[in-house]
Amino acid sequence: MSTAKLQTRDGFTLKTRVSGAGIPVVFSNSLGADLSMWDEVVAALDGRVTAVTYDTAGHGGSSNGSGTLTLEALTDHAMAIAERHSEGTFLFCGLSLGGLTGMNLAARKPDALGGMVLANTATAFPPAQMWIDRAEAARVDGMADLVGPTLDRWLTPAFRETWPERAEAIASMIAATPAKGYADCCEVLAASDVSALLPSVSCPTVVIAGEHDPSTPPARAEEIAAGISDARVEIVPAAHLSSLECPDRFAEIILSMADKAQQRRVA
Repeated sequence: MSTAKLQTRDGFTLKTRVSGAGIPVVFSNSLGADLSMWDEVVAALDGRVTAVTYDTAGHGGSSNGSGTLTLEALTDHAMAIAERHSEGTFLFCGLSLGGLTGMNLAARKPDALGGMVLANTATAFPPAQMWIDRAEAARVDGMADLVGPTLDRWLTPAFRETWPERAEAIASMIAATPAKGYADCCEVLAASDVSALLPSVSCPTVVIAGEHDPSTPPARAEEIAAGISDARVEIVPAAHLSSLECPDRFAEIILSMADKAQQRRVA
């Protein structure tokens, strides 16, 4: 496993972590998370793909830039990371904000994506005012008051009872998120709607939904799958952070996609 920094053209420095060998898989995080949210999935992949995780701009070990953060900027960052670690085809796995980034990326770079996993996400996240208010709260009061409500949305009570130390680590991760980075990404969610781009997405896609997710319930996953020609929905017993509660299923889906993408490359 290696950790590095990538300097983007718009002045951000992104922390990346790479492990394994095989077709590259780029993982993009939820709002308020760092790359450790994928630890269980990467462990379940057992080195059979090149897992490339990174901290979203303004989160974890990635810096804030000087300009306004937009979905296009986040997509450019994901493209830069993919290009650094792949010579052609790669897979993409994004959760929530990361899934929104993935849909935009797939529409812009259709020939390079060999498959995509979109988890606990949506084409838009209304109402916009909710995100604007949340951004303001983070900037004024910091992250402390956001930890409890976020954890309630992210993890089921059963998971928190069974894995209290991991749940506590997730709470600490949320609390440690820089307020500016969190607020900037809240404003990205307020402003973004990729629903018109779905017909442009041509790669095989699995849309994962948590049956206990109050933020992006299964109906939102069905909306995405209905707009992509080669997509299906997978409902898992999880809340919003399904990568943490169902890592083995994520790994199975990714490895199946990787096998099929490799077969297409050979053919």
